[in-house]
This record gives sequence, structure tokens and C-alpha cells, in this order.
Amino acid sequence: MISESIRREVEGLRKAIEYHNYRYYVLDLPEISDAEYDQLMRRLERFEKEYPELYDPNSPTERVGAPPLDVFETVTHTVPMLSLANGMNEGEVREFDQRVKRFLGNRADIEYVVEPKMDGLAVELVYERGRFAVGSTRGDGFTGENVTQNLRTVKTIPLILQEGKIPVPELIEIRGEVYMENRDFETLNRKREELGEPPFANPRNAAAGSLRQLDSNVTASRPLKIFCYGMGIARGAKFETQWDFLQTLPNWGFRVNSLIKRCKRIEDAIVFYREMIEQREILPYEIDGVVIKVNRLDLQATLGEVSRSPRWALAYKFPAHQAMTKIVGIVASVGRTGVVTPVAELEPVWVGGAQISHATLHNQDEIDRKDVRIGDSVVVQRAGDVIPEVVKVITDRRTGEESPYRIPETCPVCGGDVVRLPGEAAHRCISLSCPAQLKGSIKHFASKRAMDIDGLGTKLVDQLVDRGLVNDIADLYGLTHETLASLERMAEKSAHNILEALEKSKTRPLARFLYGLGIRHVGEHLSEILVQEFGSLERLSRASEEELMAIYEVGSEVAQSVASFFRDPRNVETLKTLNRAGLRIHEPSVPRQDRLGGKTFVFTGTLTSLGRDEARNLAESLGGRTASSVSKKVDYLVVGESPGSKVDRARDLGIQIVTEEEFKKMVQ
Repeated sequence: MISESIRREVEGLRKAIEYHNYRYYVLDLPEISDAEYDQLMRRLERFEKEYPELYDPNSPTERVGAPPLDVFETVTHTVPMLSLANGMNEGEVREFDQRVKRFLGNRADIEYVVEPKMDGLAVELVYERGRFAVGSTRGDGFTGENVTQNLRTVKTIPLILQEGKIPVPELIEIRGEVYMENRDFETLNRKREELGEPPFANPRNAAAGSLRQLDSNVTASRPLKIFCYGMGIARGAKFETQWDFLQTLPNWGFRVNSLIKRCKRIEDAIVFYREMIEQREILPYEIDGVVIKVNRLDLQATLGEVSRSPRWALAYKFPAHQAMTKIVGIVASVGRTGVVTPVAELEPVWVGGAQISHATLHNQDEIDRKDVRIGDSVVVQRAGDVIPEVVKVITDRRTGEESPYRIPETCPVCGGDVVRLPGEAAHRCISLSCPAQLKGSIKHFASKRAMDIDGLGTKLVDQLVDRGLVNDIADLYGLTHETLASLERMAEKSAHNILEALEKSKTRPLARFLYGLGIRHVGEHLSEILVQEFGSLERLSRASEEELMAIYEVGSEVAQSVASFFRDPRNVETLKTLNRAGLRIHEPSVPRQDRLGGKTFVFTGTLTSLGRDEARNLAESLGGRTASSVSKKVDYLVVGESPGSKVDRARDLGIQIVTEEEFKKMVQ
């Protein structure tokens, strides 16, 4: 039997953790440190492990994911999740306002609430007695997919509603938009590219693909967020206006977009729309318009809906990011790593305020999956800085004259062999002397996140390579003012600025230089890891594959790529030339000691004399590595007070378990 005191403590821990999640993820006002939060979570994990009868699907510990599903079940929405009618210009928005007023007996005092229209995936969250019960996608508006266990992993979704001044309703259905912020999207895509996985086309696709995973552990690893904006049925809660409802949601733990605005008249809503267009490109997330809603809920009920759209709301859309055009040809483009990417040549079309004439087709598998052919009518899209892509083929418009496309077996730039390696989606030119790869390598080396050589753009790089002035990245530092000034469209001032940028780049940090070298599979994050481990380029260049694989985040493919790079005589000569050119790459000022010899440590429980962060820093300063989870690559588990389930995992794997005192002796 479980004592009542333990039940109360477990319930108290869950409420405390949910409260601190609310402070951190919704209010952005944490009250406790990460270490204190971890201590609460570890204590709860220990209780739940010791007393499995206390299992609760809404426990904060369940956010890590659950066993994979075979298929999604369907959920019927109690109140249909209707789609919105669109307004594409000011005239249509004013017509909407006039229709609303006519339907309500020519009322003149119609107040609106205007909200940014998130470009994500619409979901419904059902709460019974304040506890998250069911989560589903919008689907066709009447039935959606049951993605409850995936939504439980989204940290900005409350699992238990906050008790406060406003009572938690007996039952409430909350609608919202799951999305991914632009920076998180870019980071995710960089990681996928480093792993050889195809990148997502845009943040919306990334969010939708992440949420619709049968394995919720994958969803848990993705940086998803939510903004809530509407409700289905509510039992035990009553609101007079949409504005009151939105102001109440944060009290229960829901996130609401801070840009929402109450507008006394439709002209104010139009002004808000213009403001959002101006802010659109600097917002941390994608929006594709604004949603205008009649504020009073009783008037919404009177207005009702027509067909599948409510009469009381309108989506005032931004200029389209999608358009239809025709593929007039497909060409193979060769990138800096030799990847041959098929690119569609399009009849020029305006998309999202810019004219595009090319769109990526990614790889042969994507061409085959979408059945893209030369001559097809297609839908193309562009979002932010994402390269335009072909979304789908309009097969109904085919005439029979369209022709299939295959990536060529020889490189269109150098004539070298093009191969597709086992396990990869990409085709590659394997000729090391390919000029296309050289141009791509120089552009990557000069990019902002690498050596940040301002002014070294595409057209200038093309000239330098095509004229034989630069044959590898080291040649950049041999350029003279006279050489640069003699190039097309290159003024004296521009030549001076580029030489100045080259000079500044000579003192970049080692991690950025390493990233700029363009070693396959070595992105920004892994560059930092390698620098932390080896400390200098000289030590890294001598590392064997075995030494590299000993690093926690390095596998055999990455180790082989890094070791091969530094064994290549041409790369060795390039590095020597860079050194002779005066590069003074900044390496860590304090050499790493090797007392812990590359051993990996995991810490669990409360460390009473050192503190978790201090212990990690100490281990790393002595040549060790630290990790957050137990795996076969871990050498030591350091156990403090009230350790968690990591101890059992370590025993199962035969990992050496040491006390805090034993660890202190190791580092003295």
C-alpha cells in the first residue's frame, strides 16, 4: 500500500513542476534555478519508479515521449474546427465588415479582435477537470488524428491547468497552432544536413512533420511551441468576448500571442495588418496574415457560419508564398560538397513579393516521389529565406508531352563521374578538381558563420575561379589590390574593403575556421565539440579515427570524414599555405590537461560539495567529457544524494559508479 503522505508529495511535486513550467515557458519569468528544477524532477522520477501504481499520463515526466504507435486513431471534434474565409485586399476586408453589420441589423458598433495568423498546424486540446485528456489535429475540420502523446511532449502545452483567481472549468476544448520558430528551424535543418538527412522545406512543414510522428520520442526532440486562440465547448466557464477569453488563457497556463489587438473599427484592423506586414520578416516565427474576429461571443453565435466558414471571422492573407507556374527545364547544380541537386527552370512567377525562375527539386527520390516532369504545371512556394521549391505537380494539366528526368551520370561542370553512395539520397560528383565544388567551398569558407569575409559574394567568387586567380581557399589571402580592382564591377573602394575583410578574418576562432573548411559532416556544433576536445588544429589533425570515435557525439562516419580530410596531401598543403599567409586562428588560451584521459562522465543526484555545473567544468578542464544521459560510451556515473533511474541503467550497462568523494579524489 502507498501511504497517503507519499501520494500527497507526488501530487505536490507534479503541481510544483507544472507551475514552474508555466513560469518558464509561458511567462518567461522563472522563479527557481535549473538545478532546483532538476532536483524536483529527479525526486518525482524516483517516486514514480518506486511506485509504478502512481503512473499518470499527465505527469511532467511523460514529456520525453512514449512507445511508437502503429497508426494514428481518429478523433471527432465536438464543435467543428471550421476553416476561415480569406480576404486578399482591403476591399474584401471592408466587404466583410459590411456583411457583418448588415446581418446584425446594420449595427455600427462592431468591435474586432485581430490576431497574427500563425503558419503552423492547427490542433485541439481537450481538458477534463483541468487535466489534458485528448489532443488532435484539425484534419478535415470534423475529424482529426489523435496525437495526444505527441502533444504531451510540447513543453509550452500545460498538462495540468493552473489553479488561480479564475476557476478551472470542468471541461474545455482549446484550439491553437503548433509551430516552430525560424531559428530553431534553421538549427534543425543544419543538424539534418550534417547527418545526411533531407532538410525540411519551411518551418510549417517541420512543425507538421514533427507533430505527426508515430514515434513521440522524435516529436519530443523537436523544438515545438504553441499559441492558443480559440475554444470549442466550455463547461464551467463563460466568456462575453473573444478578448476576455484570450486574457484568461494565460491564467490557466496557455500561451497567447502578445501581438493580439482589440480594434474599435475595421480601419484599425487594416492598420494592424499593415503593421504586421512590416514586422513579418523580423518576427521569430512565420505568419501568413492576420485573423479578424468579431469580439462579442453572443454576436458570433448570432452570425453563425456559412458552409465551412464562420461569418464572424476572416483571414486577411499576406501576398502569397505559393504560386502556379510551369517547368520549362531541369538542370543539375553541383554544390561545394559535390552534391548534384536537380533544379527546375521555371516560367518566371511572382511569389511572396519576389520573382522566381528556379526552384530546387532536392534529389532524385523527391523527383520520383512527386513524379515531376519537364513541361509540368506545378505549385511552387517560397518562405522567408528558404530556396523556392516545387510543392506538387498539377497532373490534371498534363498533355502527354511532358518528359521524365534523371540526374546525369557525369558531372555537368567537370565531366567527372556522378555516383550515389549506399544509404544516401544525394548523388555526388567525386572529382576533387571540380570547379563547382571549389566555388561552393570558397563561398562557405567566407560565409558569416565561418570566416565572415564581407564582400566575397557569388559573382566575385565566380570571377576569381573562372579566371584561375583562386584555385583553393588559401589563394584568397594572396589576392592583391591590383588584382581585385581589375575585375568587372570592382571599384577601388570595394577592392580595399575586401582586402580589409580578408585581413580581419585571419584571427577568427578555431571552431569557425574548422567549420569554414567544409569537412563533410562537420557543422557548427560539431566544430565546437572538436575544439573543446583537442584544443588546437595541430592536435586535431593528428587524431586517429579511434580517438575521434571516443568523443561522445562522434560516430564512425564523422570520424572517417575528419581523419580523411587531414590525411589528404592537398588539404595539408592548403593548411600550410594558410599558415604562411599569416592566419593566426584563435585557439583556446589554456591547454587542456589529460588527467581524465578522454573519459566520459554522467552526474546524477545532488552533489553536496561541488555542485553539478562545477563538477562538469572540472571534468572537462582535465580532459574528460560530460554527457546528460547514460549510454555505452559513458565511463563513469557520479552519484550524489537522491540519485535517479540512471543508476539502474548504469548497472545494466556495466558502467563504473563512483561517489562524489571518489570523483573528487580523481580530479585532485
